[in-house]
Amino acid sequence: MQSFIAFMEKHFLPVAAKIGNQRHLVAIRDAFAYTMPLMILGAFATLINNLPIPGYIDLMNSIFSEKLKDGTFIWTKLGGNLWSGTFAVLGVMIAFLVAFNLAKSYKSSAVAAGIVSLGSFYAVGGASGMDSTGLFIALIVAIISVEIFRRLEANPHLVIKMPDSVPPAVATSFAALLPAMITMTIFGLITTFFNAAHVENIVLAFYKAVQEPFMGMANSYPTALLIAFITPFLWFFGLHGANMIDPFMQTINAPAITANLAALKAGKEIPYIVNKPLFDSFVNMGGTGVTISLIIAIWIFARKNKAYMTVSSLSFAPGLFNINEPLTFGLPIVLNPILFVPYILAPMVCITIAYFATASGFMPACTVMAPWVTPPIIGGVIATASWQGGLIAAINIVVATLIYSPFVYMATQMQMKKDAAATQA
Repeated sequence: MQSFIAFMEKHFLPVAAKIGNQRHLVAIRDAFAYTMPLMILGAFATLINNLPIPGYIDLMNSIFSEKLKDGTFIWTKLGGNLWSGTFAVLGVMIAFLVAFNLAKSYKSSAVAAGIVSLGSFYAVGGASGMDSTGLFIALIVAIISVEIFRRLEANPHLVIKMPDSVPPAVATSFAALLPAMITMTIFGLITTFFNAAHVENIVLAFYKAVQEPFMGMANSYPTALLIAFITPFLWFFGLHGANMIDPFMQTINAPAITANLAALKAGKEIPYIVNKPLFDSFVNMGGTGVTISLIIAIWIFARKNKAYMTVSSLSFAPGLFNINEPLTFGLPIVLNPILFVPYILAPMVCITIAYFATASGFMPACTVMAPWVTPPIIGGVIATASWQGGLIAAINIVVATLIYSPFVYMATQMQMKKDAAATQA
C-alpha cells in the first residue's frame, strides 16, 4: 500500500495537480461547489417521498389523505416542490455559475458573462434540459460563450462607453451590450442550423444519441462491465449516467426479472444474472460509483482534509439511501482528476465480484426489485432473498473502500500542501 501511494505521489500527483488547477476545470468545480447546499436539500426532499421504511408511505397517506387533481397525495408535494427548486434547475444554475467563475478568472465581466451564458443555454435548448439532462450542454455552452464574450468585450470597437455621470451598473451593462448580443446570436444561429437539419431540440437530441448505443445489448458479463463503466464515466463529465442508460436497463430488467421469478417458482435454474437489482444492490451503494465506500475512505484517510470531511459528513445520510448528488457536486467528483480512476474502477470491480458470485452459485441471482433507496447490504439481502447477498454487498463495500483509499489520501496531501503554502504566504 505504501509503495503504491509513493508511486502515485511521484508520478500521478503532479499531473493531477496540474489538471486540477486548469482554469476551466476550476470554474466547473467551483460552480458545482456553489450548488452543494441546494443539492443536499434536494437529496433530503427526495428522501421525504421515498423513505424505505415498511409502512411509511401508507402511514403518510393515512395522515395526509387529501389528494390533488392529478391523484397525488398532498404530502408528497413538499418533496416535489423542493426538488423543483434544486435538481430540476441544476442545468440552469451550472450554465450561469460556470460562466461566472470562468469570466472572473479572466477578470472579465463575470455577472454579464453568466447572464449571456444562461441566455445562450436557453437559446440552444429552450426550456428543455433545465435539470441534469442538460448538464453537459450547459457546461459546453458556458465555456464557449465566455471564450467568445471575453474576446468581444476586449475589442474597444464593440464597447459602448457612457459618461462618468452614468451609474456604474448602467455603464457596465452598456459596455457588455454588443458582445452579449453577438454571443447569443451565434448560439441562436447554431441552433437554427440544427433546426434546419430537422433537429428540433439539441439537448434532447444529444441525450437520445448517447442513449441509443446501449439499446439491444446482450445480457452478459461484458454488458454488465460496460454498464458499470459507462454510468460513472458519463457522470464524471457532468452527464446523468444513470438516467441515460435507464431505458436500456428497463429493456433488460423487466423480462429478466419475470423470467427469474418464473424459474424460481418452477424450481429451475435462474437464467438471468444481469438485471437492475444487481446494480442497485451491489454496485450503486451510496449512489453511482459505490460512493458509500468513498465516504468511508474519507473518514479513515482524510481527517485532515476539512473540506472533504465536511462534505462527506453531510452526504452520509443521503448516501445511506443511495443519493449521492451532495457528494458528486460537493467534493466534487465531477471533473475531479484525482477521483476519476477509483470512481470508474470501483463499480467495475464490484459488478465483477457480484456477477461471478452469482455465476459460481455462491449467491442466488437477483429476483426481487428492492426500492432504489434501500440502504446498502440490506438491498443485497432483499434482492437475492439470501444472507449471501448481504455478504457480497459488504465485501464490495470493503473492496471499493480499498480502491478509493490511496486516492483520497493523495487528495488530502494536495490540500495540506495548498494550506501550508497559503499559510506561508
